[in-house]
Amino acid sequence: MNTTPSHNNLMNDAAVQRFIHTMRQKLKFNAFLFYKLPAAWLAGVRIKHIDEGRCSAAVPFKWLTQNPFKSTYFASLSMAAELSTGALAMMYAQAAKQPVSMLVTNIEASFLKKATGLTTFTCFDGELIKQTILQSLKDADAKELTIHSTGESEDGTIIATFKITWSFKPKAAKAS
Repeated sequence: MNTTPSHNNLMNDAAVQRFIHTMRQKLKFNAFLFYKLPAAWLAGVRIKHIDEGRCSAAVPFKWLTQNPFKSTYFASLSMAAELSTGALAMMYAQAAKQPVSMLVTNIEASFLKKATGLTTFTCFDGELIKQTILQSLKDADAKELTIHSTGESEDGTIIATFKITWSFKPKAAKAS
């Protein structure tokens, strides 16, 4: 007899769809950023696309995001890259039927070209994130996953690549 919990017992698929719906609503997403990530809100970081497997977040080149070299400051690029991975991670962590904590434990970045316009970071690792969180819940143990995000200019030129390592851990049940 298999005693391993099934996917349906660990993840609420309707919650995934609600999260996607909320992130696609401009007013609700802006309110979320304003209250939870105000620096990203001020910088103009926005989600351009989100579904179960992919998230794209963009950051414009403007006065608030510039560096002295007339390009987008690396920290502004980092916020968009992190959001492209973090939105997917948050979606699956919130959809888990048991509370899951999540934390960035490492970031590696390569900056290939100057960002002088809108830079859009895309992460295609949604399914890997989901499976890692499910495995963490099944094993009742912390799991780490390195997630990739690539930033491109509007003409498709690769500006930067990021490897962001997330840790996922089931939270202990609170004693009553």
